[in-house]
Amino acid sequence: MNKQKQTIPSVNYHLWEPCNMRCGFCFATFQDVKNTILPKGHLPKEEAIKVVKILSNYGFEKITFAGGEPTLCPWLEDLIRLAKEAGMITTIVTNGTRLTERFLRENKNYLDWIAISIDSLEEEANRKIGRAIAGKKPITLDAYKNIIDNIRFYGYKMKINTVVNRMNYEEDMSEIIRYGKPIRWKILETLPIIGQNDENIDRFVITNEEFQYFLTLHESLKAVTTIVPESIEQIRGSYAMIDPAGRFFDNTTATYIYSKSILECGVEDALKAVHYSFEKFNERGGIYNWQ
Repeated sequence: MNKQKQTIPSVNYHLWEPCNMRCGFCFATFQDVKNTILPKGHLPKEEAIKVVKILSNYGFEKITFAGGEPTLCPWLEDLIRLAKEAGMITTIVTNGTRLTERFLRENKNYLDWIAISIDSLEEEANRKIGRAIAGKKPITLDAYKNIIDNIRFYGYKMKINTVVNRMNYEEDMSEIIRYGKPIRWKILETLPIIGQNDENIDRFVITNEEFQYFLTLHESLKAVTTIVPESIEQIRGSYAMIDPAGRFFDNTTATYIYSKSILECGVEDALKAVHYSFEKFNERGGIYNWQ
């Protein structure tokens, strides 16, 4: 294993700015990117492919495609296949609404993990959060169960991601976790980021005590899944992240600091412009059996 793999084994690529939902706490709107250097909100297909090639050549073991909503990207499947054929573990983080049977069937040999974002099982809470299609149609419990059934049928490894916020910190999520039995359940505290969600974040932020309340409420589920809690402090500086313009960025100062594009300067120089802690990555459970 080379030095790069030892120190930065995993990278998140936010490749697509648009989303079919408008979650009020979203920390990956990238409107600043769109308003400054990337008017379309994303790179052209050819450049996105180059980004994945550069990341795989550098030695990252795992790549997570995120958004916005990555399944809106017309060439997501090309990027997944490219990454897998380069030897990387592949993951997507998605709200699940566009996981068609065709997508699941045709990508089962290339996509390893699917992480479903589930913040609430209550329709009104999802509507308030913005976890609703076009801001109007919230995802229902039955819809989540159907998404999980399809993921299981095609044999994908599954995670569930939950952002704990003012609308859901008292909610019991046991039913969907016991039903889905994900390999991992990542529980994230709402993360305020200036320039991304500061217009709405006051409605969603919670105290450390409220975050701990949610964790305590679900302690019994440790028998069902691996629970991975991530407080604001654990999140900041513990992710290697690429923005839609192909730049590394970090969140250590409650805003985003960007490097130059790796298409321009390569991974090594771009990483020097951001803060990333392998120790924090490891401490929050970032290393696990990806295979």
